[in-house]
Amino acid sequence: MSLLACACACSPGGGAPASSPEGASASEPSPAPSSEKVDLHGEWRRWAETPELREEALERLASLPRFGFGREATAEDIAKIDIDVMPDGTGLPEGRGTVERGRALYKNQCVQCHGSDGRGADYDALAGADATVGTFWPYATTLYDYIYRAMPQAVPGSLPPDDVYSLTAFVLHLNELLPADGILDRESLPKIEMPARDGFVYDDRAGGSELK
Repeated sequence: MSLLACACACSPGGGAPASSPEGASASEPSPAPSSEKVDLHGEWRRWAETPELREEALERLASLPRFGFGREATAEDIAKIDIDVMPDGTGLPEGRGTVERGRALYKNQCVQCHGSDGRGADYDALAGADATVGTFWPYATTLYDYIYRAMPQAVPGSLPPDDVYSLTAFVLHLNELLPADGILDRESLPKIEMPARDGFVYDDRAGGSELK
């Protein structure tokens, strides 16, 4: 989310001021991000629904140099990694999970890193802290996406959809966003309203050092 910034962290008074970029005058700080609210729920579709932007991106890809090794990806290769889940549920597979099943899976797969109640152990807390799934993430579908592609740590991407739905359900339950008898599938998951959904604004600051 390079174009976005969290309102609580980046709005005026929401944290320590950033240090001046190298070569920039300390008396000329970068403008603060806009406080204008945006509809992030629909913003992600802008690229997909704009043929001109899509064609421009494809042209840039086609102009990349060839390095004389490897091979072009097949449709099957691409399908294996084309697992993005969008805010409206696009990309979610068929499947079904429950909080009860997720509790058992969490105990076997997740507790050693995230703690028995999701408050954290060797790794980050998933619930109960200042910036966790329930207090910071704007979309519940992102939780499914992340678990599916990155967890469990030792064998990421190995969980079937039913298990991912169940773990997603249990983590949402830990954050008091789903009842103990909750059930998730591709229809119900996108309908969950996350508390932080409207807590982001455009990061339209300018200036600073140019990255090279």
